[in-house]
Amino acid sequence: MTEIYLEISKLTDKFRTMAYGLTSDENEVNESVQELMLYLMQMNPTTLKTIYENDGIKGVTNYAAVALRRALTSPRSNYYYKYKKYYTNLAGVYMQYKKNDFHKSIYNLPLVEDVDNQWEKLEMIDNALKSFSWYDQKIFELYYSEGNTLSSLAQKTGISRNSLFTTIDKVRVQLKYKLSE
Repeated sequence: MTEIYLEISKLTDKFRTMAYGLTSDENEVNESVQELMLYLMQMNPTTLKTIYENDGIKGVTNYAAVALRRALTSPRSNYYYKYKKYYTNLAGVYMQYKKNDFHKSIYNLPLVEDVDNQWEKLEMIDNALKSFSWYDQKIFELYYSEGNTLSSLAQKTGISRNSLFTTIDKVRVQLKYKLSE
């Protein structure tokens, strides 16, 4: 397996070139390739070994290309939940932009004064959450702070997906009400 991992590590530049075919943002390229490498290192070793034995490094490259494309284009990918969802929402709150004039990037983050205002809002949310039950607080925290999907959170906690949705939706509605007062 070490041989396969060494071969994969040599493909970093190739993966970066593939990512540039899907996005022009250097941060997205770097983050998506990093996420791809993590994905390949954590995937089932038997599956990876089978791909390598059947098709060699070309098979691994093709498999990685599909995984990279899915990471950059699917809103259900781990990359989306870890990086894109957060930065897109953060930039969207603060930036007004014209069509094609705005490229989502970490360099487009707001000025420090705006960030301070955001921290105040987050503190207001944290304070409002203290009035909820421990269960509601924890579910809300797990869903939003760790970037879990409802399905992955259901698997981790053993709580049904529908129950999680109901709890998160209830907390969200009550938070909006409390913060609007």
